[in-house]
Amino acid sequence: MEPTPGAAADSVSARPGYRQLLRTPGARSFVLPGFAARQPFAMLTMSIVLLVEHTSGSYTLAGTVAAAAGLSMAFFAPVSGTLADRHGQPAVLVPSVVLHAASVALLSVLALAGAPGWALVAAAVPTGASIPQVGPMVRARWSHLFAAGPDPRTPLQHTATAFESVTDEFTFVVGPVLAAALCTGVHPAAGLVAEGTLTLAGGLLFAAQRRTAPPVGRGGRAGRTGRGGRRGRAGRAGAYRGRRAPALRAPALPVLVAAFFGVGAVFGGMQVSLTAFSESIGRPGLSGILYGVFAAGNMLAGVAIGMVHWRGPAQRRLLVTYPLLVVTASGLWAVAGLESAAALGGLGLAVGVCIAPALITGFTLADALVPREARTEAFTWLTGAVALGQAAATTAAGRLVDGPGASAGFLVPLAATALACATLLLLRRRLHPAESHGTITFRGAGRPVPASVD
Repeated sequence: MEPTPGAAADSVSARPGYRQLLRTPGARSFVLPGFAARQPFAMLTMSIVLLVEHTSGSYTLAGTVAAAAGLSMAFFAPVSGTLADRHGQPAVLVPSVVLHAASVALLSVLALAGAPGWALVAAAVPTGASIPQVGPMVRARWSHLFAAGPDPRTPLQHTATAFESVTDEFTFVVGPVLAAALCTGVHPAAGLVAEGTLTLAGGLLFAAQRRTAPPVGRGGRAGRTGRGGRRGRAGRAGAYRGRRAPALRAPALPVLVAAFFGVGAVFGGMQVSLTAFSESIGRPGLSGILYGVFAAGNMLAGVAIGMVHWRGPAQRRLLVTYPLLVVTASGLWAVAGLESAAALGGLGLAVGVCIAPALITGFTLADALVPREARTEAFTWLTGAVALGQAAATTAAGRLVDGPGASAGFLVPLAATALACATLLLLRRRLHPAESHGTITFRGAGRPVPASVD
């Protein structure tokens, strides 16, 4: 029997937890396949960097190829989200995973054959463009389950947001370590081969879970009404006289995109810089472990955040935690110069701890301030921003590593997070509803509609 959206909201206690979240009707049917389908994404950048650097001997080329994949994903992710909102998740997922597996195979063959750099970049474009946006699709399913109940502000919605960030970060703990182990211990192309295989199998399995997918409809009709024919709050906010509301109409989303760009730059800069650092001290296999420690800090902080029922506004948390991310990232370059893997791992752990609150709070704000029928698109804008930041950082860090040295690549996370933090602070008013007392007005809407945040 298909789970009724909002059914879990009727039985939510005042103190939700992960166990209660996973007991939501229909949740496990998409949580497990969704985890399998998103695991390969964490392997892609590391696998490309290790393979291309091995075959070409250039970190600049390796970073450029990885950046091409990341840029392609960043530009096509919102398109994928829009298509999923309009035509349904399975209709988008199936062709995406098939194309991605074929593109990964082509990129691997070209790299091993010693193809020129332009050919590798050209193959990386469809590789990135076809990355299935499983994470945003899972978040959209959670929102669909909870948004139509009698009280859309169910505490489990925040728990679900934290759970998804924990799941993402767990993949970034396992993924880079697995990619590094396969590329250095089995074959330079083994990481990409495993990534393509897991994407194909996990994506098809997730696409088969159709009962929990959000409804689809033209012109934003999907998700506009809740149980009993009532309109949900986000559905009302998104109905511009019968037209589908673009996600970027929400004033908060561009600000969140800038913040997530900075987070992505930390991911990309750390992957390239940790790889170069490990080789510079004569321990190339250590890169995956160091990156895993960094991602473990993110994951553990996410677990803790999801267990707390926050009372303060989400906007305030983001404006407090993001500057902390800048402070911790500022020490990476200095510590790397000491050539101490233990010290760099410890500081990387602290950086990871600061990333989790920014990601979770950002997704919480997007979920509250974007119309429901455009929510998958909004989430893909955020994940696309992470990919864009990752792509820019891998390119910049690769050039710095090949120039001044291995430790210079760690300047990239500092510069990117500082720029994103300045943007966040300057435009912080956009993170609040346009009207006082919790209302938000989208351009083109006839009147303000209440929009609860957090």
